[in-house]
Amino acid sequence: MQDLRVSLVQQALAWEDPADNRQQFAALLDAQRPDTDLIVLPEMFTTGFSMNALANAEEPGGETEQWLRAMAERHACAVTGSIAVREGDDVFNRLLFATPDTLFHYDKRHLFRMAGEHKRYAPGRDRVIIKWRDWRIKPEVCYDLRFPVFSRNRQDYDLLFYVANWPAPRAAHWRSLLVARAIENLACVVGVNRIGRDANDIDYSGDSMAIDARGEVVADLRDRATIETVTFSAQDLASYRERFPAYMDADEFLLSDP
Repeated sequence: MQDLRVSLVQQALAWEDPADNRQQFAALLDAQRPDTDLIVLPEMFTTGFSMNALANAEEPGGETEQWLRAMAERHACAVTGSIAVREGDDVFNRLLFATPDTLFHYDKRHLFRMAGEHKRYAPGRDRVIIKWRDWRIKPEVCYDLRFPVFSRNRQDYDLLFYVANWPAPRAAHWRSLLVARAIENLACVVGVNRIGRDANDIDYSGDSMAIDARGEVVADLRDRATIETVTFSAQDLASYRERFPAYMDADEFLLSDP
């Protein structure tokens, strides 16, 4: 297992303008050319957190999926973020994880009812683990962060990451829960949020973070528009788990569908 380099991309988003957002992210990545294994973009990075689900939804294989695949090939790494995707009569808040050769996806399970997301989008059902460059990676989306049973490490992942549009008034929750997920799961954790104000006058303070398995913050982007790359040490992770195998005393549980 090799070290894993992860690039956190924290930016403002153009409201419901996929072409503009794709162009802005492409220009940013092309200018900085991060030396990385995984580039993480925010939740709904082409539109902002819009409840206009049908109007914004792309079909599977649509322009943004193709764009992510092209970015992955261009930068020789994985690129991930979520968008609205329509399948049949349902629209999903779907995280796409593109590598130069393959596309994986995870549909957001916990929908943010306080914004009516549960009325506009269908919930995901599947727990997804992605194998990438020897790391076992679990993707989740924003509100999923509040539900530790779903995030529980069954000794099947090394990195847990979240893409988000997490509003500034609850920034303390975001920061605290990201650290908690790392500590309780003996895993590295990354959370990538947006900044700026959206068309609903909701402010986002960013606070994208990378945290090691001990709960130590190794990157904190605060409210900056920036890209920051961190390296997670495979040896450090393995050594810590060996020295402190709390997972061996974990309670058994079953996860039921909503």
